[in-house]
Amino acid sequence: MEDLELIGVEEIKVSLGFEDLPSAVDRIKHYFEQQNCVELNIGVTGESGSGKSTFVNAFRGLGDEEEGSAETGVVETTKVPTSYSYPKYPNVKLWDLPGIGTPNFKADEYLKDVEFERYDFFIIIASDRFRECHANLAAEIVKQNKKFYFVRSKIDASIAAEQRKKTFNKEQTLDDIRKDCIAGLENVGVNSPAVFLISCFDFALYDFNCLEETMEKELPQHKRHVLMVALPNITLEINERKKKELQKNIWRLALLSAGVAAIPIPLLNAAVSISVDVGILVSELKKYYNAFGLDPDSLQKLSDRSGKPVDELKAVLKSPLHKEINKDVVIKLLTGSSFFAVEAAAETWLGLIPGLGSLVSGSLSFATVYFILNQCLNELAQDAHNVLMTALQTEV
Repeated sequence: MEDLELIGVEEIKVSLGFEDLPSAVDRIKHYFEQQNCVELNIGVTGESGSGKSTFVNAFRGLGDEEEGSAETGVVETTKVPTSYSYPKYPNVKLWDLPGIGTPNFKADEYLKDVEFERYDFFIIIASDRFRECHANLAAEIVKQNKKFYFVRSKIDASIAAEQRKKTFNKEQTLDDIRKDCIAGLENVGVNSPAVFLISCFDFALYDFNCLEETMEKELPQHKRHVLMVALPNITLEINERKKKELQKNIWRLALLSAGVAAIPIPLLNAAVSISVDVGILVSELKKYYNAFGLDPDSLQKLSDRSGKPVDELKAVLKSPLHKEINKDVVIKLLTGSSFFAVEAAAETWLGLIPGLGSLVSGSLSFATVYFILNQCLNELAQDAHNVLMTALQTEV
C-alpha cells in the first residue's frame, strides 16, 4: 500500500507538466484500485462484562438485537476472536476478542492466541476503573509497536448512579471518573494514559467524537479514508469530517474523466467521454449516499433509535438525489449544469495544474465532473446534517 501514500497533487502536476496525461491517469486508476482493496481490522478487548460486544455493535451503527450484531450478555459470550464487518463495507472489521482479567492472564500469550498481527490497533474497554490486566495488555501492545485506546464504557450508568446525590454535578462527575481511570492506570505503570469516556447507547455524548478523531489522525491516510467512509453517520462532527474526506478524491475523479476526454478518438470521443462521466458520477454519488446514511435502511434504523418517524426524517431531504441515484438522474445533472459555473471551475483548475490547459476537451470534462461532485457532496452532506438535527429534536 506504499504507493497509495505517495500519490498526491504534486506528483500529478509533474506528470501533467510534461503533458503526460495518460501517465497521470494510470497513477490515479492505481490509487483507486488500491483504495478499494484496503482492509482495516480493529481489535476490541477488555474484561468479561465490560461491554465489548455492545461497543462493537454501536460502533457499526447496530443495536444489540439487530441482524448481524455481536452477541451480548451478562457473562462472557466471546470465546474466540470473532469479526463483524460494517454492513456496507466488508473490508472494515471490528473484532470482538475474548475477555481478559482471568487469574492466570498473561498479555503476551493472549496476544498470540488472538493473532496480534491481524489488527491495525486495539480498543481496551473497562466498565469501571482500569486494572493491572489492562495495563499489562497495553504494555505488551506498545512493545510490539501497535496503537491502543483506553475506553471507559457504561458512563451513562455511572452518571445515573451519581444523580441521586444532592451535590451531583455532571461535569465534575465525568472529571472524577476520568481521573480515577488515569490514576488506576498510572498506579500499575502506564505513563500519561488517555482515557475516553463512552456511552454505547448514545455516541453523541461524552468522548466518542474525541476518540474517533484521535483514531482518524493516527491512522495512515488510506486506512483513515476507509474508517471515515464506513463509520455510521451518528454525530454532526462525523458528518462534517466525512464530507472533508470524500472531497479529497474529487479532483482525482475529475482528472480520470479528463483523461478519457482528451484521448484523440475522432467522432467517438464525446460519446465515450459522456459515458465515462456518467459512470464516475453514479458510482461516486452512491458512495456519498451510503456514507451519509441517506439510504432507506439507514434512515429506518435512525428512526428506530431516535423515535422520530421515518417520514419526518425524509421530509428534511432537499437534494434532488435523495430519492434515487441512477444513470438517468446523473444525465439530467450533466445536461442541467450551469455553463458559467463549469467554466469558472475549469479556469480555477487550469491555473492550478499545468498541462491541463492545452487539453481543451479534457479540461471541460474535468470541470464538469469536478463541479457536479462538489455540488452534490455539499447537498447530500447538508441533507445528512438536517436528518441528524431532526433526529436530535433540534430545529434545522
